[in-house]
Amino acid sequence: MKANVKRWRRVTAWMGLVCLGLLPASSLSAQEPKLRATLSGHTGKIVGLAFSPDSKTLASASYDGTLKSWDMTTGKERATLGQYRGCLGYVAFSPDGKTLASGAIGSPGGVPDLGDVRLWDIATGKIRTTLKANIDDLFTKAAGQAVHSVAFSPDGKTLAAMNGDVTLWDLATNKERATLTGHTKEDKETSEGYPVMSVAFSPDGKTLAAAGHDMTVKVWDVATAKRSTLSGHTHAVYSVSFSPDGKTLASASGDKTVRLWDLATNKERATLKGHTESVMSVAFSPDGKTLASASYDKTVKLWDVATGKERATLKGVWSVAFSPDGRMLASAGGSIDVWDIATGE
Repeated sequence: MKANVKRWRRVTAWMGLVCLGLLPASSLSAQEPKLRATLSGHTGKIVGLAFSPDSKTLASASYDGTLKSWDMTTGKERATLGQYRGCLGYVAFSPDGKTLASGAIGSPGGVPDLGDVRLWDIATGKIRTTLKANIDDLFTKAAGQAVHSVAFSPDGKTLAAMNGDVTLWDLATNKERATLTGHTKEDKETSEGYPVMSVAFSPDGKTLAAAGHDMTVKVWDVATAKRSTLSGHTHAVYSVSFSPDGKTLASASGDKTVRLWDLATNKERATLKGHTESVMSVAFSPDGKTLASASYDKTVKLWDVATGKERATLKGVWSVAFSPDGRMLASAGGSIDVWDIATGE
């Protein structure tokens, strides 16, 4: 455990230096020459990616503190939505495509943006509302220190946000509905405020999964808050993704593996090995046949879900996202590469 904590502290320290601009962005050497487009405009690492439900818009969140939207027909930047006083983390589109949620994961210029979730009106580019964290929590406990991940429920009525624990927001009232806890007390005391790294709703909205620094994945029944724990990783878990049929959960970890979990039994189904550094992001394709994973080793790997075999290696580091129409894969590092995957490229 001590070794894992030390390793995590090195990772978070590195993240902070990049956020402050003290480390240069590494160039990514191309693994595959076939690209649809490369989107440039951010001046820092790009951590979060999300496609709109109609696949026409891509949103990106960066350590440079900006949130951008891109036109996927032209490959041009559509808008820059505000400027955070800190490093932006993950982003998510609402199911109707009208709202974008974002949150800050670090704030070298002060704490005002930490813990808050902003909801943006896509049509106007303006903030629709801000879901405010409890400011006292910023100094007293892990909750409220950062927003590493956000996810809308499939019906669009609830937003899950990671800010220490997992907070569920009622979007009709913009009030906190519930807080889901479960990651260990020791983890909260040693993980420098980031016990939960990623959240995701199942396709039917009945289940919520959260990736944790305590090397586990927590799975909750949203209605009852009943919790299960998936154990097997040997380092912090950074990302989770449900398969389209809701039967399988993928998790990405600092132990350099991706694991597939059978949610009917809560047992590990397969371990995908091939990355040589921490795996930071995972995403299922809309048809559920392919899984993408992004790693510190500067590669994105595409896996055959049925066989667990590696299909292809692309480039990327921080995040991957499939377009809902299944035609594109976006991978992020210093810039955004958009791959045409409709024909397997």
